[in-house]
Amino acid sequence: MTVVGTIGVVAGALWFYPRGELWWGTLVITLFVFSDTLDGTMARLSDRTSPWGAFLDSTLDRFGDAAVFGGLLLYFASRPDGHRTAWFALACLVFGFMVSYARARAEGLGLEAKGGIAERADRLVVVLVATGLTGLFGWPDMVLTVVLALLALASAVTVVQRMLAVRRQALRTA
Repeated sequence: MTVVGTIGVVAGALWFYPRGELWWGTLVITLFVFSDTLDGTMARLSDRTSPWGAFLDSTLDRFGDAAVFGGLLLYFASRPDGHRTAWFALACLVFGFMVSYARARAEGLGLEAKGGIAERADRLVVVLVATGLTGLFGWPDMVLTVVLALLALASAVTVVQRMLAVRRQALRTA
């Protein structure tokens, strides 16, 4: 389920979004995101959870996230008036990876860095809803520009929140 979900998200995002088919891309991505969210539940219900499965899931999630924001970046970079939006899509991609990295690195040090105002699920829902509705109703690109800018800011804040949480823990153990 994890691999199929990721392949579907990546294919949907990189096929439809760069072509400007925001509604159809979001529809395809959402269908595969739902299948990807079921993998953990299925593993728990069948008592088949494992460190490998958790690692695979979180690693492949990064591919999906990169494809969603990368697809939007490609679409907006190809438009004469879309460069600002493309930059915000890139910022979302980078800060999204940093949110994930901060947690993974903290856990590697035996510390915890969960939470923040923009976790992965939040970011994914916001970008997919805004992109899908923009494609469906023909909203102006400025809607996605503002959403991506706010999402990039929220992701940056989340990175800082996680860094501060790790710093507090590290100072307590020092």
